[in-house]
Amino acid sequence: MTQRTLADVFVDGARKGWNVGVNSILPNVLMAYVLIQILRVTGLLTIMGNVFGPVMAVFGLPGQAIAVLIGAWLSMGGGVGVAASLFASKVLTATHATILLPAIFLMGSQVQYMGRLLGTAGVQSRYYPVMFGICILNACIAMIIMRFFA
Repeated sequence: MTQRTLADVFVDGARKGWNVGVNSILPNVLMAYVLIQILRVTGLLTIMGNVFGPVMAVFGLPGQAIAVLIGAWLSMGGGVGVAASLFASKVLTATHATILLPAIFLMGSQVQYMGRLLGTAGVQSRYYPVMFGICILNACIAMIIMRFFA
């Protein structure tokens, strides 16, 4: 067996990372960006903003920020894509993004994890709501804390 150099290990890791980024993360970010554009064109983003505005105001966010949390709950990359799209269209500011960032990571990809991890590990489905609730509660606490420090 031959010894692999540090450069070989690095190149192999970079190739694997590229494949993960292109095949897993990029489609989620692109899907989220397209979804936000559809919501904006149809006017549903404005309606979402009006409906969820009072709830999101607790965290110092506009109502449209709920789309970031929903996107993050489905896919962390999707949540980042939604946040980037809303930031680019000036719906979110840098302060809003700072408040949302911990929540994206604390509650991100739960739907994907439910199938990939919890299902294959044999966790009973009756525990799913508790686990999801804890993650969402942690995200809410983080947004409240970030509201005062952002």
